[in-house]
Amino acid sequence: MLLQFNFKNFKSFRDDTTLDLSATKISEYSERVATIGNERILPVAAIFGANAHGKSNIIEALRYMHYYVTDSFAFGGDSGEKKTEDNFIKPTPFLFDSQSKNSESLFEIYFIDSEEDGARTYNYGFTVDSKGINEEWLNYKTKSARKEFRRIFYRNNREDILDLSGISPKSQENVKIALENEALIVSLGSKLKITKLKHIRDWFLKNEFADFGEPIENFILSRQLPKGFADNKEVQEKVVRYLSSFDESIKGFNIKAMIDNNGEKTYKIETVHKMVDSNQDIAIPLSDESSGTLKMFSLYPMLQEVLEVGGVFFVDELNARLHPLLVRTFIITFLNPEINKNNAQLVFTSHNTWQLSGNGLRRDEIWFTDKDHKGISTLYSLADFVDEDGYKIRKDENYEKNYLLGKYGAIPSMKYFNI
Repeated sequence: MLLQFNFKNFKSFRDDTTLDLSATKISEYSERVATIGNERILPVAAIFGANAHGKSNIIEALRYMHYYVTDSFAFGGDSGEKKTEDNFIKPTPFLFDSQSKNSESLFEIYFIDSEEDGARTYNYGFTVDSKGINEEWLNYKTKSARKEFRRIFYRNNREDILDLSGISPKSQENVKIALENEALIVSLGSKLKITKLKHIRDWFLKNEFADFGEPIENFILSRQLPKGFADNKEVQEKVVRYLSSFDESIKGFNIKAMIDNNGEKTYKIETVHKMVDSNQDIAIPLSDESSGTLKMFSLYPMLQEVLEVGGVFFVDELNARLHPLLVRTFIITFLNPEINKNNAQLVFTSHNTWQLSGNGLRRDEIWFTDKDHKGISTLYSLADFVDEDGYKIRKDENYEKNYLLGKYGAIPSMKYFNI
């Protein structure tokens, strides 16, 4: 499970920023807090804020780290080979001051294994700029060690330090031979089948990302099929039950395999409905269903995967084209331990303040992004927020009302449009 994500100098976030999924000592909804080893961990983090205040940049920072860890073993090349944008995507630093614009970006996570896997806690991170990796580190601690982390490796390219003492001598030599300035040790080590390093990359591979504010990605997601969906009736029935949470008219699917002009296998998918005036069925193309149905269909494969493996689902604009009650149902899937048996987590952004009403979320599960006049974004938790009188927020407050009144910040500056 993800414990904490730290980053710095990425897009609108110039300064040190932390998204913490460790549960605080507040009392509400304690039954849904997962306890692994010595850690108490939250299943959900909900991020609210005005447009252009940095919500999406948090998901983008996580996505950039994920991309770099999973793919960077292919970055770089011989010293005489020209580096291209195709094999090394530079991070985007905070561009509005000269120092940050030319400085490195930092990405760091803390995560913990399941009890079955020993409940070890890992601390992994790196700094990167336009030329490649500057620093990289991996540390761990056992369930019995409350505070002290032990080093697996540390790398500092500026000071020419490479400490690989936590992996075997043979593996050390293989890493030293193949390591490029643009590549991460974790990424390369996983490719070289070094177990300790592959374990870190595998954790990232368990996670899923969806950005419903991006039209192209939205289009691609809507055409992804659930695992086994094309030829397994049981999987199709599960999808029907899932969709019936908001649309009971869908009774099944017709699926026909086809070969496209490139010789690749594709599928024609129709949804089956009952005629209202007879017992006959009628089938329509899946693409003709509502945008909300298509979104829920596109969410299903990733939801299925993270619940199965205990990963983290990062969703930007979860509320887009979905009714607030349906969004809440989706969130409850992660909050209910009887459904979420493998401790999967959901981190999402939303404009839908209704999720703040009814106190359905813990204060430490609610986060806000705000941006100052310099264009610098900040991230803070409702559990840590202190009002103008110096008091923390009580659990019996109306979070939605107070947020819309501006008590917590992170709302748009309301002015008439000047057209």
